[in-house]
Amino acid sequence: MSTDKKLFAVGLITSLFFVWGFALNLNPILIPHLKKACQLTDLQSSLVDSASYIGYFVMAIPAGLFMKKFGYKGGIILGLTLCAVGAFLFYPAASVRSYAFFLSALFIIACGLAFLETAANPYITALGDPESAAFRLNFAQSFNGLAASAAPYIGGMVILSATSLTAKQESTMLPSQLNEYLNKEASTVQVPFLIIGAVVLILAVVLYKTSLPEIVEEEEDSIVALAENSFSKRLTSLFKEKNLMRGVLAQFFYVGAQVCVSSFFIRFAGRVAGIEQQLASKFLAVALAGFMAGRFIGTFLMKFINPVKLLAIYSIINIFLIALAVVLHGKFSVYALMGVEFFMSIMFPTIFSLSIRGLGAKTKLGSSLVIMAIVGGAVFPPILGLVSDITNIQIAYLVPAACFVFVFYFAMKNFNAKPVKLTVAH
Repeated sequence: MSTDKKLFAVGLITSLFFVWGFALNLNPILIPHLKKACQLTDLQSSLVDSASYIGYFVMAIPAGLFMKKFGYKGGIILGLTLCAVGAFLFYPAASVRSYAFFLSALFIIACGLAFLETAANPYITALGDPESAAFRLNFAQSFNGLAASAAPYIGGMVILSATSLTAKQESTMLPSQLNEYLNKEASTVQVPFLIIGAVVLILAVVLYKTSLPEIVEEEEDSIVALAENSFSKRLTSLFKEKNLMRGVLAQFFYVGAQVCVSSFFIRFAGRVAGIEQQLASKFLAVALAGFMAGRFIGTFLMKFINPVKLLAIYSIINIFLIALAVVLHGKFSVYALMGVEFFMSIMFPTIFSLSIRGLGAKTKLGSSLVIMAIVGGAVFPPILGLVSDITNIQIAYLVPAACFVFVFYFAMKNFNAKPVKLTVAH
């Protein structure tokens, strides 16, 4: 492959990082939007996250099996196609204003994203000189971070309305007027998701016509191999790795906390500080930019501070910041919550690296289990939503605070460990 073609291929694969970062980080916009348009409780609205992260979880093994048979390029094209189909389904879902329809569309998008994320990391490392693979991977992942900041900002402007009716105002409206208002609210997702679907579909066509190298896997010690043979024996051997099991749980709790903090941020800002939704989405965009900046700052600090100690310090700071968000009022509580994003930045890769330490031949399989722990993003938002419905959104944020307590526990169990090299980002 010529240098120009390689650069073009790198650009295409890098765009995948932006695609899944943008799609996944629209959830904090969709949660308050669908809550209003479909008249949902906090628990019901949290199923937006559940649909997305369950899609990721259940497609982990099928995506690997598919790519083993049809190659990474085939998996990427199928993933993009699924994303496009899910995006297009938002149009009829909004037309009938069916929450179940919306969740089905989100699930299909998440299934497609699982294919993209499974393929993108190994592909970007294979496209070029092995010595510069780490640079290409970090460069591509920076676009994921950029998308995370852009999604709530753009989504807030084009999807969220500037005004929201109170329950009292809605009760004074005629049924026909209320229905017309809710239909209008639901319809704001139609054009944006049609555009997203079209862009993704065009990207799939371009990738189909682009010559990409196939990746030859050197070993079979993966989650796919676990599904294919020796399931009981190999899984049992992993359960004996206590630090790995603690790491899987820590990642489960961390991702749950990360999703809770971001997804209910707009709802929190509106209820606690009276910030309208469009402005709150901009606050969230700034907070997520802080998350991305935290990655670079945290990586720099790790030259001087053991990552394990930094993980413990950041966990304590986040518990303290959430406690402030719970007890303070007005914008100060929102600022405290924004700070949590910065101190979450190094947690996923640090937990990952600590979890697989010393696994030897079991490393790849152990890595797969830690990655699958992102299903925590499907479990904890409904818990937060339920607590919010029973009490209020402010007290409900004690749920992610409790998650950070386990992350701190995991850090303390590894406190005497030698410095680790961060290997993945999320």
